[in-house]
Amino acid sequence: MEEQENLPFEKLALECEIVDSSNPKGSIDKILSLSKDYPSEYLVLIYNYFFEHSNNYEILMFLLQKIDKYKDKSSRGVLIDSLIMKDKLAQRIKDPDSITRIRVNITKALANTKDSQAVYPLLYCLNSKDENYKVKLSCADALGKIGDKYAVLPLMNIVEDETESSLYVKESAVSALGMIGDEKAVDSLVSILESKKGLVDKFTFLKERALEALNKLNFKGDRVFNALVKSLRDDSPQVRINAIEVLMNSDDDRAVDLIKGMLDDSNKDVVQNAVIALYNLLGDDVLNEIINNENISQTAKQEAINLQEDLRKEDFDEENNSDE
Repeated sequence: MEEQENLPFEKLALECEIVDSSNPKGSIDKILSLSKDYPSEYLVLIYNYFFEHSNNYEILMFLLQKIDKYKDKSSRGVLIDSLIMKDKLAQRIKDPDSITRIRVNITKALANTKDSQAVYPLLYCLNSKDENYKVKLSCADALGKIGDKYAVLPLMNIVEDETESSLYVKESAVSALGMIGDEKAVDSLVSILESKKGLVDKFTFLKERALEALNKLNFKGDRVFNALVKSLRDDSPQVRINAIEVLMNSDDDRAVDLIKGMLDDSNKDVVQNAVIALYNLLGDDVLNEIINNENISQTAKQEAINLQEDLRKEDFDEENNSDE
């Protein structure tokens, strides 16, 4: 690139005290002043060069913000090098926590580019057994935001990997699969719901994320349905709520009867979500059916009454607003 070769990178780096800055704020002010002399297509190239050579955490984080703003493909290699070659970054930045924060922010910048070329390096870090877990979480999130289906199988492998000790990493991989929205992920998500692991809060969160991801996918078959039935009996109210939502959106003829069975749930929030789901599926008539059915819990009846009142109020407000 001719314009890149003609830019006085070293001179500008010296003037802005990029390499050995004793006054980061002063350096940042000088970097900001460059916008007076250079158009945006040159500025991003200067920022890339500065990012490769700065030894100061504050300056690097500032440059990352600028690079993220432009989302220019010329920055891809610079960002990926610092993400992958953490030892090289450690030669410039000595504090391990600062290095982690920089690399986490690099993954966010890569995600914002939506660049498929970033998928492989993100997967490389995500699959590394000795990688910092915060970086792994941010890599999974970035893969979900990029949305490239090449990442689906590696993410499924993480979900199914018995040697992956971090449920948080699995949770992030599950969320990423939901964001990507590929139906190949269904079996991996269902396997989480079928698991016989003990009641651990972290594992409950994993099941919640699996149900949220399933809700974004088109799925069919008895295996998925049976896993949802099992989730309706889970000890976690949030898992039961998520299962109701998935069933509501499933287009399965058996969903209505299953959701009606949740009207007697011991948790008020679960009952409320069951009433709302039935209303969304069947309309106003089901609310009267719930209110007038002697065999349905008082909690469900009250939730149906509350929903009716809310709907009437919405209709009243709409009518008044249309008259004005």
